Amino acid sequence: MTMRVSQQTTLADIVTLTGIGVHSGKPATITMHPAEPNTGIVFHRTDREDARDVPANWQSVTATALCTVVGDPAGYGVSTIEHLMAAIRGVGLDNAFIEIDGPEMPIMDGSSEAFVEAFEQTGLKKQNAKRRYIRIKESVRVQQGDQWCELNPFDGTRFNITIDFDSKLIGEQKLVFDLTPDVFKNDVCRARTFGSVQDVEKLWKLGFALGSSLENSVALDGDRVLNPEGTRWSDEFVRHKSLDAVGDLALAGLPILGEYRSYKGGHRMNHAILVELFKNPEAFEIVEAGEKTRSVSEAAGHAELIGGMQAAAFGPEVS
Repeated sequence: MTMRVSQQTTLADIVTLTGIGVHSGKPATITMHPAEPNTGIVFHRTDREDARDVPANWQSVTATALCTVVGDPAGYGVSTIEHLMAAIRGVGLDNAFIEIDGPEMPIMDGSSEAFVEAFEQTGLKKQNAKRRYIRIKESVRVQQGDQWCELNPFDGTRFNITIDFDSKLIGEQKLVFDLTPDVFKNDVCRARTFGSVQDVEKLWKLGFALGSSLENSVALDGDRVLNPEGTRWSDEFVRHKSLDAVGDLALAGLPILGEYRSYKGGHRMNHAILVELFKNPEAFEIVEAGEKTRSVSEAAGHAELIGGMQAAAFGPEVS
């Protein structure tokens, strides 16, 4: 089968977005520029004299506890990149140079929607270079306690995400989808970050989540959603964890042809599977669009909602 998306893409024009950092509570502006083929996604801080280009890849990751951070977190690093990276992978953007005026990405509404809308308004431009993919040849797996994740061979790009929280409101939820721009836009990109009021209060005392509000997070108090509008879906929680997984796995550096499965995952586990993958060169190969090999599915993709509301516990990570 030939790959459905054959050429690399970049932005058709410059894009600027402004918001606040969810942890710092300070204003944050990013300006995204078109970039040459094979550049990938590169971040650059404009507020520091010691700034350097930071490639958006798994080797640049320096922290995964509260969010995904690339580069030196005490210096030129950039944090909370996962929602933008999810939008980048979701719409199929390959190359961009991203300037940011501080240490943290703007959180916008806590989802990827604003980034997707910006990309749609600006448009993507095809480039005179073939898109390359990482094709999974053999399964790799990471397990930590009752949490696990794995990458398996698959003819396309599929996410199979299960969460299990000790909350009647969330419980066990599962989402399975084949990643395409339409599926990402319609079923995943609007899902917001979430957390309990008690957890946020603890983070405030530690100097984190200073910009968190009902404008950019789904806040839970026991089994109640505090946001007046409620949730966007009854399973918005697993959809957001799926969004995070798309963004974190985008740090492979190239789109992945395979299935990613996770149970009680999060940023740490999403990064761990990439580390494990690249430790095993026999488990993958780099292929170019047009090669007759396992590839991006010709199908339009779908989202299959499985499971629903049962029970389990807020994991050790903050969404």
